[in-house]
Amino acid sequence: MENCIFCKIAAKEIPSNAVYEDEEIYCFHDLEPQAPVHVLIIPKKHFASLNEVTESAEDKELLGHLMAKVGQIADILGLENGYRLVNNCGEDGMQTVPHLHFHLLGKRKLTWPPG
Repeated sequence: MENCIFCKIAAKEIPSNAVYEDEEIYCFHDLEPQAPVHVLIIPKKHFASLNEVTESAEDKELLGHLMAKVGQIADILGLENGYRLVNNCGEDGMQTVPHLHFHLLGKRKLTWPPG
């Protein structure tokens, strides 16, 4: 998408502190971390939110791939004691960037409920 900041980050038009990248997903450090480790994991394909993901084989494969890589990314970041994976969807869910993304947080004891 033309004006999407996360699409621009994934395309390397905007610099970021990358953690992991492959042909389908990109992971980078959040600019306003809410935990000692706070990264964002995004699909390179643009979805405004989780609500745009369909039951197509392509979307299922992409999101399955993203979820399967979370453990590997957590290992890269040294999150051996656990982590939290969060998706905010829509205005009431506090989604601030209209590109599907997951927050991976860790390196401290996280509390519940989160917000």
